[in-house]
Amino acid sequence: MSAVVQEPEGPEEIEGEKTLTLLEHLQELRNRMMICGAALAIGVSISFYPLTTIVLDWMREPARSRVDDFELIFTQPLEFWTTFFRVSLLLGITLAMPVFLWQGLAFVSPGLTKTERRWTFPIIMGASLMFVAGGAFAYYIELPPALSFLLAPPSDIARPLISVKSYVDFVTRLMFVTGLVFQTPLVVMGLAKVGVVNSTKLLRWWRFAIVGAFLISAIVTPSIDPITQTLVAVPMIILYFAGIFLAKLVEKNPIIKG
Repeated sequence: MSAVVQEPEGPEEIEGEKTLTLLEHLQELRNRMMICGAALAIGVSISFYPLTTIVLDWMREPARSRVDDFELIFTQPLEFWTTFFRVSLLLGITLAMPVFLWQGLAFVSPGLTKTERRWTFPIIMGASLMFVAGGAFAYYIELPPALSFLLAPPSDIARPLISVKSYVDFVTRLMFVTGLVFQTPLVVMGLAKVGVVNSTKLLRWWRFAIVGAFLISAIVTPSIDPITQTLVAVPMIILYFAGIFLAKLVEKNPIIKG
């Protein structure tokens, strides 16, 4: 009786597509990058005015609601416009992100297996939604108590005169870091799916996860105050346990078995 040898699943050729040479792949990559560049230029043009002004005022609101007569200042001739263009660029990237994702998926899709294609879109959508959720959590939950602590000293010795660059850097870094922190469940689930870890092992590591969360928050948060660091570390711990739950759901059928 002859044994049936099952070939490993590899990249599937999509019907109607031909195999490209290395030069053709590079040309395709160049064309897709040009499309992404055009999308970014359009996004920055749309966001330049008045959207950037609206967003800057929106970013200032948490501080204004906690400090009387709070105003941002600039101490160098180019400081305001440098910050303005930076925010405009970030908004342009945000507006162009669907084009970036679409072009990236279109470029790598022919080299993915059927299973990988089935997982790619939900993972990207989930990661995008979790990043947005993390930014919203930073703005509405983390920023108010952090600013109340940082901008309201216990005496009248000093009055906050914050430069627009420092303030925008603080807010954008906190939102970006928290957005990355909210990717924790997906990262844990992905590691479990490929068989690197399992829910039992992750649950045994809960003490290390708590210590690691506070260490990471101390490194990546834009300030050294304990309130901001705690507000970053606590969601990271909660999301770690959420990742264990997701790992339990997917680990029964890992892609790579250890």
